[in-house]
Amino acid sequence: MKELRDKRGLTEEEFLRQYNPDKYPKPFLTADIVVFRKPEKEEGSSEVLLIRRGGHPYMGYWALPGGFAKQGETLEQTAARELEEETGITGVPLKLVGVYSEPGRDPRGWVVSAAYAAMIGKEAATARAGDDAEDIRWARLECDREGNWRFLTEQNEKLAFDHQRILSDAITVMQK
Repeated sequence: MKELRDKRGLTEEEFLRQYNPDKYPKPFLTADIVVFRKPEKEEGSSEVLLIRRGGHPYMGYWALPGGFAKQGETLEQTAARELEEETGITGVPLKLVGVYSEPGRDPRGWVVSAAYAAMIGKEAATARAGDDAEDIRWARLECDREGNWRFLTEQNEKLAFDHQRILSDAITVMQK
């Protein structure tokens, strides 16, 4: 078979030898995980697992578990690893919710996140704060009159980053 050459007469091997990967900026890749807990009673409200951030940015804010990908791992592996590191939860099936790449979504720079969701029962819901999570809690979810879902707290706190949007999208995905 004849070697293929591009418009400049280069083979793929020649092209790759002179290719400069620094020519294009690279985003940081992260995974965020929305874990829902089924209510004890069928008519009860669902809950979502939140962590309180122990470091900057958004230190002290409630957020979804998640974090940065390590080189050589898939985003699915990142999600499973981060979920275990921050909450101790393992072995739950994760469903892709979406990819979030809005400029400015993270003050640390260009961060692209794949968000995943999981539904677990009360019996599998033992969670503990770990890694950079200062605290952890199950927050009750409620739907307002306009059909918007939100988590309930005493102070009506806001979630860090764009996690409210991710949470809303995850609810939609899991209802299908």
